Amino acid sequence: MKTKIFCDIADFKTIKFFNKKKIVDGFTTNPSLMRLAGAKNYKDYSKKILNFCKKKPISFEVFADNPKDMLKQAYIINSWGKNVYVKIPVMNSKGIFMGPVIKELSFKGIKLNITAVYTYEQVKKIFKNLNKKTKSIISIFAGRMADKGKDPIPIFKNSINLTKKNKNIEILWASTREAYNYTQAKKLKCNIITMPPKIINQIDSFGKSFKLMTLDTVKGFLSDSKKSKFNL
Repeated sequence: MKTKIFCDIADFKTIKFFNKKKIVDGFTTNPSLMRLAGAKNYKDYSKKILNFCKKKPISFEVFADNPKDMLKQAYIINSWGKNVYVKIPVMNSKGIFMGPVIKELSFKGIKLNITAVYTYEQVKKIFKNLNKKTKSIISIFAGRMADKGKDPIPIFKNSINLTKKNKNIEILWASTREAYNYTQAKKLKCNIITMPPKIINQIDSFGKSFKLMTLDTVKGFLSDSKKSKFNL
């Protein structure tokens, strides 16, 4: 099974570049990435991206914090294109599970990307509220877990085992920190991994021999020492 690669970015020019690359199967964005990209009007900026990203799946997240407004924003975002996935946080800022929102949207046939997931218990609750006939993604934040000393692998194993018989429900490895995470995701048979452009570019050099890596490293040190005109 192929582990699909999504590019985690909201920068217009970067998405336009990677939209043409076969290595990238889709895109994920979030309000923080949209802000970093300089988006002033959320709708206008998103539609600008969708003018050329018309086929590959792309996720746009709601930014409301209460269920009523989340639903309102979700229906608007969903109307932007057939390749759009609506990102819904597993809970709001008050710690309330967004199960009713997830359930309503999923059973209306709206493709969802449930985000900010950190536990298998959350995955089970999400899975219970999803319409298994509607395409959905569950994004587990592996890198942020690892940053806090938590091992994400058991959560992925359990989650993949839970959803593997449902072809419409996909598990996504989120908050990727290094290229090796792609190898880990593949071994787990994770459906999708999303990563920043820098790490996608690193994957292109997979398979490089250790001897060549050693030579490149030594040459780099040597070049920098010459540029610095070090002398003993």
